[in-house]
Amino acid sequence: MKNISIWQDTVNDSDNYEALKENIDVDILIIGGGITGCSTFYQFKDDNRKVVLVEKNRIGSGASSRSSAKITFLQEDIYTKLNNIFGREKAYLYYRGEKEALKIISNIVKNEKIDCDFKTSKSYLYTLDSLNIKKINKERDIVSSFREKTTPIKKLPNGMKVETGFYVNDTYTFHPLKFIKEIVKKSISLNHRVYENTKIIKIEKDGDSFKCYTEGNIIKTKKIVLALHYPYFLLPYLMPLKCYLEKSFLVCSSVNNSYDFNAINIEKPLKSMRYYNDYLLTVSSSANLAFASNSKKMVSDLENNNNITNYDYVWSNYDLMTLDHLPLIGFIDDNLILSTGYNTWGNSNGILASTIIKDLIDNKYNIYKELFDPRRAFNKQKLINYPLNIFSNLYSFIDSKVNKNKSFYNGNPKFTRIDGKAVAIYKDENGKEHIVYNKCPHVGCSLVFNEVEKTWDCPCHGSRFDLDGKCIMGPSNYDISYK
Repeated sequence: MKNISIWQDTVNDSDNYEALKENIDVDILIIGGGITGCSTFYQFKDDNRKVVLVEKNRIGSGASSRSSAKITFLQEDIYTKLNNIFGREKAYLYYRGEKEALKIISNIVKNEKIDCDFKTSKSYLYTLDSLNIKKINKERDIVSSFREKTTPIKKLPNGMKVETGFYVNDTYTFHPLKFIKEIVKKSISLNHRVYENTKIIKIEKDGDSFKCYTEGNIIKTKKIVLALHYPYFLLPYLMPLKCYLEKSFLVCSSVNNSYDFNAINIEKPLKSMRYYNDYLLTVSSSANLAFASNSKKMVSDLENNNNITNYDYVWSNYDLMTLDHLPLIGFIDDNLILSTGYNTWGNSNGILASTIIKDLIDNKYNIYKELFDPRRAFNKQKLINYPLNIFSNLYSFIDSKVNKNKSFYNGNPKFTRIDGKAVAIYKDENGKEHIVYNKCPHVGCSLVFNEVEKTWDCPCHGSRFDLDGKCIMGPSNYDISYK
């Protein structure tokens, strides 16, 4: 069994890009090498301006490499939720954007001849609980009102029986890393450069432009795109009260029969599935990160809820969830654009975001600008998760400080102090001790140990570190290695 995603394990990883080694001046700086950043980079491939993409690790090494890799507009009961909060017009506008994203990626794959296991698929929404039949029917009615064909079902194509559900046509599945790496290669030119292993540790305003500091150099840029999973520059802006992180686990199991469909249920616990070659990929056991410290139990719940006993891959992913269920895409300051908060649907929204960002930078009209504006007001009266979100932000910080030696660890790791410094110590199967500082550099939360993937995880904002403290996922920009 492997503790990496199937996408990370089945991609040619020979394409390497150098780290930045000099000061540079550019027109547009894209920070983040996931599907949003790389798709935005692609949007400028025929542009004469100087465009640079920087990634603090490797291209595609973050959340984009850990998803279920569906591209669909059927996203649980999203249209019911948006209809309740904003009304039908904005629910339809979101639907229109998702459909547009599917068309965009299909055209890119076709026109660029990208080999990324891109397949047309049917998307299913279903329930196993008779109490949710009305919810399914309501979502179907709204989707049908958009003149989208919906077909009712009583079982999935693999024979799994359901209480009720429906499917839509012309959605997709793909290999996200193959797609990302290919569009980057096709976008590089003299004016369009990519730098890996290049951390942006500070951004300063410089008149109408910016100075972005790496660990050794300065990038001067006129415009910045923050294409980051959790934008670590934005503590003063909006993140804690408008968003929360959700953690989920995914497993891949070998199967005898593979099917061209993807499906998700409407209730908790989450049950989401798709097939890739001879594997069934299952997503389940999702929870607010503040209450998801016990990774071993989350995987056990996934196994029990889906009757899975054997699997070849297991990994986790974090998704930034917005309280009003809409992404955050747009200006947060003059010449500074943010794109995040995709609510687990990052493939379609990341693709759509790239076209919105291009229009915003070019000062062109975009019909989705107002819908996704990060500075929009949140109607707290209509957001049922608002009180829970405030509580979870406080809970994750306080619990990380008070309850370090959790009972489910069984004594390994240990949280203690050395020379007055808070540290965490994990002893591996060979008896070697791995010691790290027990404080996330982002805002100071204490860490939890991920027993499944053998990583140190921040329960507040999702930073992750390997056994010896190297930062492998932000928002932290620094390691916690004990010296």
